[in-house]
Amino acid sequence: MLPRAILFSCVITVFSSAQALAQSAPPAAPVTVAKPVVRDVIDSDEFIGRFQAVDEVSVRSRVGGYLQEVHFKDGTMVKQGDLLFVIDQRPFITTLNEATASLEVAKSSLTLADAQFKRTESLSTTGSQSASNLDDRRRDLISAQANVRGAEAAVDRANLDMDFTKITAPLSGRIDRRLISVGNLVQADQTILTTIVSLDPIDFYFDVDERRLLSYADEARKNGSALQQGGGGLNVTVTIADSHQKSFKGKLDFAENRVDNQTGTIRVRATFPNPDLILQPGLFGRIQVQGSNSYKAILVPDEAIGSDQNQRVVYVVDTAGNVTPKSVRVGPKLYGYRVIRDGMTGDETIIVNGLMRIRPGVKVAPQLIELPQEASNDEPPAQADAQGTDQ
Repeated sequence: MLPRAILFSCVITVFSSAQALAQSAPPAAPVTVAKPVVRDVIDSDEFIGRFQAVDEVSVRSRVGGYLQEVHFKDGTMVKQGDLLFVIDQRPFITTLNEATASLEVAKSSLTLADAQFKRTESLSTTGSQSASNLDDRRRDLISAQANVRGAEAAVDRANLDMDFTKITAPLSGRIDRRLISVGNLVQADQTILTTIVSLDPIDFYFDVDERRLLSYADEARKNGSALQQGGGGLNVTVTIADSHQKSFKGKLDFAENRVDNQTGTIRVRATFPNPDLILQPGLFGRIQVQGSNSYKAILVPDEAIGSDQNQRVVYVVDTAGNVTPKSVRVGPKLYGYRVIRDGMTGDETIIVNGLMRIRPGVKVAPQLIELPQEASNDEPPAQADAQGTDQ
């Protein structure tokens, strides 16, 4: 049996070693933790496309002549029927006067021919005029009537050309700059004077691959419609490059009637109301189209997902502050979060901020927060105080 002094010395040594180990252990790392969001979601497929005007017109003159007046300001909104350009009307006024004078001559000739025919017809009943003279007068009358109709047509044509010298907006929309200045010669039906595009509503075109085309067409048939007719007005949303702009809601309304044999895609169109005129023809956008039925999904912030070689992982924290990595399979981003396809039950407590502080064997000091049902687009949803954010 060891002497008491030696035994006491061994106890002191063991206690000192334990105290030294406790003092050398790293402190618990502060992290922000939360339960994942579990809610009903509908998967959406995303495509890139471009906005196009529903109606677009290249404004041309239907008569030739020198441009005399411009009645709009470049880039403004115009309404259908607004006066845009005026072609020099003097040659057309002259033509109209000539046509009017020719009509008066033709009417005078018709009056004479009608009187002669009636006189000859009356005399022929008494035998004073031969039948051949009556036939000649009938021919003159018919010819005079035809000349009047021709002269009337010439007057109508001259009036129509006069109207065409005033070029009005064929539709409502935003007008481009004038492409020709006052004093230049305008060729009839050739010279483009400006263009007008309609803005409200506005169309969005995008291409869909064969696999998803068949899925959308099947859903459209279930709705009693066809994809070429808009799939029953399937709701869609589109976002543009400006991250501060909210998404825009619209409906599918058309798809082409065949698949492109070179690309294996079909072009689909959605239409969007655009009362504020934010959306412009030519803009690129990302459209989200419903790709599944409603189901319960586990949603976590992108900041909570780490990488371990070729795997995606989240870090689960227990009540004692121990951290366990858990391999997951991720899906699309919905409501500002990332869908977890596999690897989680939804009951775990995971680290949402502070992944850079995690080390093997290090415990954490969790600060529990509650994630909102829908994350903000402006900042990560799980940001707390300075202690819970990544450095």
